[in-house]
Amino acid sequence: MRIASFQVGFDDAESKEERVERVLGTVDGCRGADLVLLPELWPTGFFSFDRFAEEAEPVDGPIVQALADRARALRAYIHTGSFVERDEDGRLANTSVLLGPEGNTLGVYRKIHLFGYGSREKEVLTPGSEVVTADTAFGTVGMATCYDLRFPEQFRIMVDQGAEFFLICSAWPYPRLEHWLMLNRVRALENQVFLVSANCVGVDEGVRFCGHSMIVDPWGSILAGSGDEQMIIWSEIDPQKVREVRDVFPPLRDRVLGRRREE
Repeated sequence: MRIASFQVGFDDAESKEERVERVLGTVDGCRGADLVLLPELWPTGFFSFDRFAEEAEPVDGPIVQALADRARALRAYIHTGSFVERDEDGRLANTSVLLGPEGNTLGVYRKIHLFGYGSREKEVLTPGSEVVTADTAFGTVGMATCYDLRFPEQFRIMVDQGAEFFLICSAWPYPRLEHWLMLNRVRALENQVFLVSANCVGVDEGVRFCGHSMIVDPWGSILAGSGDEQMIIWSEIDPQKVREVRDVFPPLRDRVLGRRREE
């Protein structure tokens, strides 16, 4: 299977409408990909908190519908990255959607761990409460967003739900680049999964994103990676490698603490 992770670039002078048009045009060029992944809050910008309420959309709003059209046209799975969602009660959430090749919704994830350090995310958004996995033709995927990477228990729950892939959308800033590089690999390695991440680059409200999106295999090896410029990273993978690695080296079977009750 062929994976494309789109590392979206930011420019404070660009409007939401301009960025959406630009990103959709790039997604149109991802023909041949089986899975396309976008980053966190790419339509509005993670640090543009004053615009969250104005630019929020319902979960079936214009951005998701436009990407569903692309999923059908490309015959690919598309992880929408996240956007500011306004629910029926007016609450705002950091929400991502996994779309199938028919444009159908397979999973909706609302970011559980909101970031409070130098950020107003906790102030303006409502956290999600559900760990989300979704079944696809290539295996079960778990969805997570940025700061979630620091909470290993969420990823173990996804593995217990059958996850063989982690899809991570992010807006990770530069001061903590080394943390990003380590956590991507460690979450793949310790859970013996493929991990695909899409991070932002450029500047939003004066904060520079660090990029370095990557595709990591179940041994924790980086199959494809990027620097800090806008680009798409591609990789060919064999989904069966997850089961092969788990059979050869079985630490997940040797777990003693935190195992599911039915085991």
